[in-house]
Order: sequence, then structure tokens, then C-alpha cells
Amino acid sequence: MTATVFILPGLGNSGEAHWQTRWEKQFNFIRIEQRDWETPHRTDWIDAIDKAIAQHDPANIILVGHSLACAAIAFWSDQYKRKIKGALLVAPSDTEADTYPPGTSGFTPVPLQPLSFPSIVVASANDYYVRLERAQQFAKAWGSKLVNIGDAGHINVAAGFGAWEQGLEFLKELDR
Repeated sequence: MTATVFILPGLGNSGEAHWQTRWEKQFNFIRIEQRDWETPHRTDWIDAIDKAIAQHDPANIILVGHSLACAAIAFWSDQYKRKIKGALLVAPSDTEADTYPPGTSGFTPVPLQPLSFPSIVVASANDYYVRLERAQQFAKAWGSKLVNIGDAGHINVAAGFGAWEQGLEFLKELDR
């Protein structure tokens, strides 16, 4: 990878077996730590994103978001309008859906403005936290390339995803 890659876990953070944690350790990617992983506030999360990347060349940054972090990245893009190299947005949760867990503040409605950088949305046909049609709506609104990887649940450890080699290929596509 030539880019500086930041890992942005979703609600609850990503545990040791999660593909994000594995990538972080294997490739020395940088995790953006949040003050509150269980009952997050949108402003805290997007401010943490901006502070973390401020020390780097934006043109060389790729963000890798999972679940709630995808919405956080969309909010961050809408507020700060920074031009980065790109973002890999995996299993974007629909914070407006009845299936989304309670406890988050300020993550609704999900922004539907174009992102200020190239992006790929990776979605599953049977994700409990977002219907495929809604993930398609996010991708279209954000100007993202959409990749449907079929019945893959929430693309996390519970769905059988460990190192997730296919995801690395999507990441490399943004690093060209």
C-alpha cells in the first residue's frame, strides 16, 4: 500500500478476530480511536476522524469504515469536505432502520450527499443492519462504486470473516 490507511470500526469497536483488527496489525494501518464505542455521539466521532488525519497528507489517505463508521465518514465528508484518496465503506449500517441498536446520538438521518472523494461501498444481500436496497441508495447518493458480495451477513466475525482477502483487493483498488 502506498496510502496511509485509517481503520474506523463501528459500534462496539472491532475485536481481535475482526478483519479490521487483523489488517491493522498485519499492515500497520492506523485505528482511529473513539472516546465512546458503545453510546457514540456523531460530533465526537467525526471530530476524532478529522483530528487523526490532520497530521497526514489528505491526498494519500484512505479510510476503511465498517458499519456505523460508514455513516460517520459520510457525516465527516459533508462537514469538512476534505479531498482524500478514498474510502472503503463496508456494511454501512442504516441508523434509521428499526433493526439498528439504540444508543447512538446524531447519526440520523444518514447523509445522502456525494462524498468529496472516491469510494467503494461493499454490501451484503442479507445484512441485518441494512437492507441491500438501502445500501444501494447510500452508494448512489455518495457517488460510490457498489459491490454486492452476496449473502455475507454484516461482513464481520459472526458472519465468518477473518482476514478477508477479498476486502484487501477492494482496498488496493482505491490505492491506485
